[in-house]
Parts: sequence; structure tokens; C-alpha cells
Amino acid sequence: MRFSFGDVVLDTDRFVLERGGEPVHVQPQVFDVLSHLVLNRDRVVPKTELLDRVWGDRFVSESTLTSRIKVARQVLGDDGSAQAVIQTAHGRGYRWVADVQEEQVGAGAEPGRGPVPHARALQQRIGFSRAPDGTRVAYATVGEGPPLVRAAHWVTRLDYDWESPVWRHWMEGLSRSRTFIRYDERGCGLSDQEPEDISFETFVQDLETVVDELGLERFPLMGLSQGGPVAIEYAVRHPERVSRLVLVGAIMTGRLVRARTDDERRESDMQRELIRMGWGRDDPSFRLFFSSTFMPDAPPQLWSDFAELMRRSTSTENALRHADVSVRLDVSEVARRVTVPTLILHGRGDLRIPFNQGVELASRIRGSRLVPLDTRNHLMQPDEPAWEHFLREVDEFLAADDQVRSPAEVHL
Repeated sequence: MRFSFGDVVLDTDRFVLERGGEPVHVQPQVFDVLSHLVLNRDRVVPKTELLDRVWGDRFVSESTLTSRIKVARQVLGDDGSAQAVIQTAHGRGYRWVADVQEEQVGAGAEPGRGPVPHARALQQRIGFSRAPDGTRVAYATVGEGPPLVRAAHWVTRLDYDWESPVWRHWMEGLSRSRTFIRYDERGCGLSDQEPEDISFETFVQDLETVVDELGLERFPLMGLSQGGPVAIEYAVRHPERVSRLVLVGAIMTGRLVRARTDDERRESDMQRELIRMGWGRDDPSFRLFFSSTFMPDAPPQLWSDFAELMRRSTSTENALRHADVSVRLDVSEVARRVTVPTLILHGRGDLRIPFNQGVELASRIRGSRLVPLDTRNHLMQPDEPAWEHFLREVDEFLAADDQVRSPAEVHL
């Protein structure tokens, strides 16, 4: 949805704020405050509602909200005296008072061409399962039709991802003709935040737990980033259940395993230190480093959104535990035992996981097909050609699988 007022445009689908045609960088909380106020401009929004909506279960004082309102006004050319855009209802909350033009922009529509039908409504369904060691694992389904399961990777939170510009288009694109199933890793998101064991073995067990909970007998499996090794291991252990394997920007060997020089090993240590020092801070500077490597060609606002998602998804301690597992991953030999049809998609310029990781996987998985994607973004964005290329390849690869199975219904 696009909201226009004066020379300002607030795009809540793309999480972009523009003024005079130029993007304006604001903190994620400021953007969230603006979005909630403009979406509820027919009423006074209580302070407690804004605090719950923007900060969730994190405790922050009213002064924090007041400071974000002040920044929001400055960005919009408003102030506490004029209150031409955001009006204070003393003792109650805030209300958006500026005249707004509202425009729905669907996929492929050009801004300024008038309203177009909005994308189909999506409804997410969240459930919970228990791993063998008692750890709670949260999962979610969206869409209808044959299933597609995505192995978990870190920096996710099922409820927040639903509104995140980093992940929303993944759910929309991958559920266009199927039931898309994903889950939060242990220690992340809505899954148990204090699991006793965070290891590659428990990652595989959590995948087993979710698909068993949903009663899936045979299904295509997707592995993105460090979810790739988990998907590969599962496909080797359960070839009778995996109909097709899709690997996207997947890791074959972790950063420490593939390090060949002292500088490469020091770089791995440096990234761990950045997590330790900066993950939980209000100042997102440290986390912005990671955002820029995941999405180097995305707008800076998305870097901030992803940095905020990092903090919301897990604690500093768990982030370190996950990172320690990730850098030591190695499925170079396991990959040789994959027997299911496999599609490998990898960005040629991927700054997070080098393209040669995709090449090495393709050389080991017999009969697999490697599709290079023209992008530097590890997490592709919906407005780049590589995204549509990716969706088209996945749809075509899974089409043969869909034709031989009856539509699957997933009940929570």
C-alpha cells in the first residue's frame, strides 16, 4: 500500500519512505510508528497500542515512543507546535491528521498509474510441535495445494516475518500454487529460546519433527543458506519422503571449514566478535554490517529492517551458538549420496555465500542442475529480475512433481 501526502510517499509493502522522490532513511521503529498511524488515521491511536505494535513484548518507556514521534515529525516536515501531520491527543495517544491519498499497488504495477487490484489475501497459520528432546518448534503454513517445506535457517520469527519486507515476498511467491511450510529454528523466533542443544543434528531432528507433525508423507524440500545442509542431510536420510530438493544460496562448507588463509580465519573470528558486541544493542551499527552482506544492493532502509529482525529473532547468546554451528558445517561428502532430483540456484555475485559453493554442490549431487542468478543479494528482493527468474525456475521444477500427486491439505 502506498500513502501520499504532499511530497512524501510511505510505501508499507516495500517498507520505503520517500520525500521529493528521494528515499529517506529512518529507523525501523520510526517507520513502524508512521505506518500504524497512517493505517489507523480514522482514530486516536493509544500510546499503549503503539508500544505493543512496534516493540512487542520488549519493555520500553513512553519517552522512547515520544522520541520516535519527534523523529517522525522531523522527517515529514512537521513539529510539535504545528502538528500538521501527527497530532498529540494529550493523555491518550496520537492521531494522523494530514490528508492522504491511498493507492494499492499490485505486482508489476507502476506507481502513479492509479489503483490496481491488490495481491491475493494470505492467511498464515501457526502451530507448535515438540522435538525428541522436548524443545518446542514453531511452524507456519500459508497457501493451498501441494506442500513445499523450507528447512529452517536463523534470523526468522514467524509472526514478524509476516510483515517484514525482507521475507513477505518469499511467502507470497512460494505459496502461489502450493502450501508453503516453514518453521523457526530452535533458539529463534517463536520456537524455544533456551534449548539445551543447538547443533546440526538437532536442526535435522527439528525438520523431522515438523513434517511428522503435519503428516507429510512425500514432499519437495527447500534449503536456503545454512538451511541447505539440513535439507541435504534430511534428503539422504529419508529419500523416500523427499520428492525433489531445491537449494538456494546454500552452504556446502561453513566459513571456517573453507578458510584457507589466516586472513579468512580472522574474518570468521571478526564476524563472531561483531555478533557478541553488537547483536543486542539499540544501536544497529554492528548488525548493519551483516545486513549489507545479505542484501548489498537493497535500499538502506531494508538493511535497517533486517538489522531489527536480527535482534527480534534471537538473543546474542543464541546468535553466537548458531554462528558457531554454521561456520563448521560440512556436507561435501553427504551431498554425493543425494539421490532425489535436485535444483540448485545461486547468485553469481552472492556476497554472503560464494557462488562456488553452488558450483561445488552441483558437482557432487549427481543429475542436479545449477541455475546461476544475476544478483549480488543473498536474500533476493522482489524488484530485481533475479527474483522472477528464481520463482519461474522453482515453479517449472516442481510442476512435474505436482502433476503426479493429489493436492495436499495441511490442517493445524
